[in-house]
Amino acid sequence: MTPTDPHFELKLATEEQDVLAAQRLRYDVFVTELGGDGDLVDHANRLERDRYDPFYDHLVLIDRRRDAARLDHVVGVYRLLPCDRAEALGRYYSETEYDLGPLRASGRRLLELGRSCVHADYRGGTAMFHLWNGLADYVLRREIEVLFGVASFHGTDIAALRQPLSYLHRFHLAPDSLRVRAQEAHYQPMDLLPDDQIDRREAMRLTPALIKAYIRLGGFVGDGAFVDHDFNTTDVCLLMDTRVMSEKHRGFYMRKQEARV
Repeated sequence: MTPTDPHFELKLATEEQDVLAAQRLRYDVFVTELGGDGDLVDHANRLERDRYDPFYDHLVLIDRRRDAARLDHVVGVYRLLPCDRAEALGRYYSETEYDLGPLRASGRRLLELGRSCVHADYRGGTAMFHLWNGLADYVLRREIEVLFGVASFHGTDIAALRQPLSYLHRFHLAPDSLRVRAQEAHYQPMDLLPDDQIDRREAMRLTPALIKAYIRLGGFVGDGAFVDHDFNTTDVCLLMDTRVMSEKHRGFYMRKQEARV
């Protein structure tokens, strides 16, 4: 793929209109498409938001051909929180679902990723490439070492997710030094099938594209899933150590770093 799409603009949102448009896109994806809800979701104005939004950076992909006045111009978004800002805030969003003790104890520079989504009309094109390109710049500028965040399977029927959850636990469980664990009160085991019953092809078929992408790049998952009935999802915690990411993606980061010096 090539990043030459002159109608696209990628930036950190600094204007309220761009943040609102990001929340509108999140509403369309997480609420309308996936059936989610939450205490601060604004159904009247179609905005998916929470109390963490004001503290996070919002990396937004804008299509200039769309109507900003109608909050229709943001077609992709990532919500980002670097570790220095998390210290000031006092916590990460992911801590509502996972014990991040191992990450906090690592002493490494962390970045939480969340609320990632792309407009339905832009999936399968270059939109995700643009977002990852911007994420790579963000990581390099802040010398981030470990990326992490909650990612979701649609639905809360654990029996229907036995294959992908078992596959991720068996083959992509994070090392002890990064192995966060789902909060005990909501801990859902992921090792639901014996090894000889795990069907990799079926597991991958049932795994969302974003989770598959991180796994292919050398990512891991934490211990246990979190069943989120409010958002109608089953969540896993994804982690990526930039020191051990796949060579293909490491080369992408290194080329970007060389271009900056």
